[in-house]
Amino acid sequence: MQLRFPIRFKLMSMLLLVITLVVGVITYTMAALFHTDKTTYIYDMTSLIAQHTAQEAYFLNVGYEERLRLFSRIMLDPGLPQKEKSLLLQNLFEDISEFVAVTLYENGEEQVTVYDVNSLEKAGLSKADLAANRQLHPLPMEAILEGESYAVNSTLNEALPTLTIAVSMTMEAGHPRVAAAVVRMERLLSVVNRSSAFETFLMDSKGVVLAHEDIALVVTHAMVDWIPPEARAKLEALVQQQSTATILEYPLPGGEAVVAGYARSQYSSLIAGVQVPKSAAYLTARELLDNMVWVALGLLVLSALLGVVWAQRITRPMEVLSAAARSVGQGGFKLRLDVTSRDELGTLAGSFNTMAAELNDREEALESAQSALVHSEKMSAFGQLGAGIAHEVKNPLAGILGYAQLSKRKVEKDSSVYKNLSVIEKETRRCKEIIENLMKFARQEDVKKQLTDVNEVIEETITIVDHQLSVNRVKIFRELGEGLPVIFADGNQIKQVLINFIINAQQAMDGEPGEVRVSSGLLASGEVEIRVADNGPGMTEEVKAKVFEPFFTTKPAGKGTGLGLAVTFGIIRDHQGTVAIESEPGKGATFIISLPAHNQADGESLESAEEVTGA
Repeated sequence: MQLRFPIRFKLMSMLLLVITLVVGVITYTMAALFHTDKTTYIYDMTSLIAQHTAQEAYFLNVGYEERLRLFSRIMLDPGLPQKEKSLLLQNLFEDISEFVAVTLYENGEEQVTVYDVNSLEKAGLSKADLAANRQLHPLPMEAILEGESYAVNSTLNEALPTLTIAVSMTMEAGHPRVAAAVVRMERLLSVVNRSSAFETFLMDSKGVVLAHEDIALVVTHAMVDWIPPEARAKLEALVQQQSTATILEYPLPGGEAVVAGYARSQYSSLIAGVQVPKSAAYLTARELLDNMVWVALGLLVLSALLGVVWAQRITRPMEVLSAAARSVGQGGFKLRLDVTSRDELGTLAGSFNTMAAELNDREEALESAQSALVHSEKMSAFGQLGAGIAHEVKNPLAGILGYAQLSKRKVEKDSSVYKNLSVIEKETRRCKEIIENLMKFARQEDVKKQLTDVNEVIEETITIVDHQLSVNRVKIFRELGEGLPVIFADGNQIKQVLINFIINAQQAMDGEPGEVRVSSGLLASGEVEIRVADNGPGMTEEVKAKVFEPFFTTKPAGKGTGLGLAVTFGIIRDHQGTVAIESEPGKGATFIISLPAHNQADGESLESAEEVTGA
């Protein structure tokens, strides 16, 4: 017995193999590339944080410098009374809480100093402490007067971390002036303490710590001595303003390797540094690789379960489709599948439904065609019977007409009998004319084209259909052009075309009152045009496209065969003419027939026409 291996197991096996290969390749590739990617990420992050820190330090110090200039202008303004000046300076100290002391120098000598006494007292300091620190660390007056910005660590205790900034003031009367301020470092410290993962600090060009998360390094004015000499050489490029940022990788004195980024601030050659241990940086990478192993195993188990379900979902519709195909093969064309997906199987199910629907439509069309042929035979027999009846009625009508005419001669013209006989004669002639036209239309004849007057054909057609239209409350109007050329055609067939169009218009109104307008005219191209227009319900574009197809009808079953307009189209085509439709839903329909004049019909002359007709 041959072993059967269902397609669902093939799909599951293929799925497991693909997932195993993909996870293996991903794990191997991640292990090879993640280290490089993480290194690049850490390098970029340290450099970015260092540059942001340097930029923030610059903007903070520039802001302090502008406020210092404002203090100095008030202190140097000779127009302000001393009392008002003291009040303004006190208010400025309250508004600008970062300032602890402001000093003005002229020719290198201290002129005046104002203090925030409350801040000094809270920190356990005095004015003498600040004065002693200024004596111990004098300002580089010449460099400041040349326009260099100046900022150094001037912290005296942990309670009040400060830095000193100094700027050159406007020269007046040849006296060089410098303004210096002792500024709290809370905002600078908040900048370097912002990140918990990175060690961030600020140092001046001499390597002295200006701001650090370890406040002890700030208080002791510690040197940044943990950078190896080979790394310090690269920092000199920042100090000399040869570059704006650099990335270093070096071991700390304790042996721990770090990745560090340094960036130069444009204010007083300050340098912002950022350090992060390499072990901490790659800790997430190792955890990720460990987790990927477990994820891979979990994916394999999950894939096995999903593979079974997925394969079942794929093969189940195929089994249903196979059973449906067998049913259609047995003639069950009305069967329809539920399209539950948008993939290829859903498309296949939709195509199967379309195929079954088309087969069902064709079967119904064949049945309809068979019924139409039977109905056509019935109508043919009815036509022949009607023609026979019309022939039998014609003779009695001739007798009635003759007796009416004879009776009229024997009565006075002014009498009521004469008038009644005249009405009988008129109506009898009308009935005789209708019957003759009907017999002419119903007579089975070979197609004989001859020179035909279009208006005459229209008049005969209206005579035949007028009674049926009036019974159905439809009025017919004629608008016939004058001086129209004759056409080379079979008048009986053209009459059949017009009757089909007029009766279709009447039937489309479905018993409602309406109008049918038949008109004729000559086109600029020399063709004779006949229009049959109604004010009925009109047609959609879809119906217009199919109206001349055989067996197509919009009428209920038993009221139409779908052959009348198809035959009509063939008649017009045989006469080398065209037929067009103008119609919109709710705006009626107009059938437009264009027929060539006798000198355009296949180049046939009047003589050849006479030969055909036997004239």
